[in-house]
Amino acid sequence: MTRFTVVTITFNAEAVVGRTLDSVLAQTYEGVEHLIIDGASTDATLRLVDAYKRRSDESGSGHKVIVQSEPDEGIYDAMNKGLTQASGDYIVYMNAGDFFPAADTLEQMAHRCHLNELPSDELPAVLYGQTDIVDDEGRFLRHRRLQAPARLTWRSFRQGMLVCHQAFYARTDIAKNLQYDTQYRYSADVDWCIRVMREADRMGLPLANAGLVVANYLDEGATTKHHRESLRERFTVMRRHYGLFTTFAMHAWFVVRSAVMR
Repeated sequence: MTRFTVVTITFNAEAVVGRTLDSVLAQTYEGVEHLIIDGASTDATLRLVDAYKRRSDESGSGHKVIVQSEPDEGIYDAMNKGLTQASGDYIVYMNAGDFFPAADTLEQMAHRCHLNELPSDELPAVLYGQTDIVDDEGRFLRHRRLQAPARLTWRSFRQGMLVCHQAFYARTDIAKNLQYDTQYRYSADVDWCIRVMREADRMGLPLANAGLVVANYLDEGATTKHHRESLRERFTVMRRHYGLFTTFAMHAWFVVRSAVMR
């Protein structure tokens, strides 16, 4: 059975982490490893996590829950810790406040992408799907403006991050060799996704579209709160991968598109 590693990054997240944990526990797919990487929370986060681990152990779901709590050097450092420990065939990040839209989301991913019919060395390098945006209470707000394309390549992100990080499942054996670049504060996830897809292209491996919403994403993340800094950093990431001319032209188009949509 193809296994999924779900990584959840937490820090003082008692207000929102419960629905994330509940959505992982509810997954009907048996091959789930859940790594919770906590940045030494001082609120009730760890109490909620410990209670969740006990519930998971007692549920007979077959899920494996691992908790680590210690200071870190930021979210991408924490993500690298999760990546280093991951043992599943695929890794996906579902951070505090984000959650799976249905109990059979992972089961549907495996079924639609034919994962359990393929030998491990022929598995797609990336699985991906659509994302919905939710508020602090987990209520649906809207479909994500940037929609995942029917066919994804590493060049697709010239148009922006068309696949949300929480809807991007990377093959772990590939991802482990491509850790998050912690020089970036807000856009290391964009850079990481592009590098994973470039490696998939080099290896001749496909990227598989699951064709469904696979993540509910909490609005007002760090990128949204630090919008200007994030845009500057994202320009640097895109220039690194696509060149200055292409990046400048695409950002000019982003400005025009934003003005038309207002």
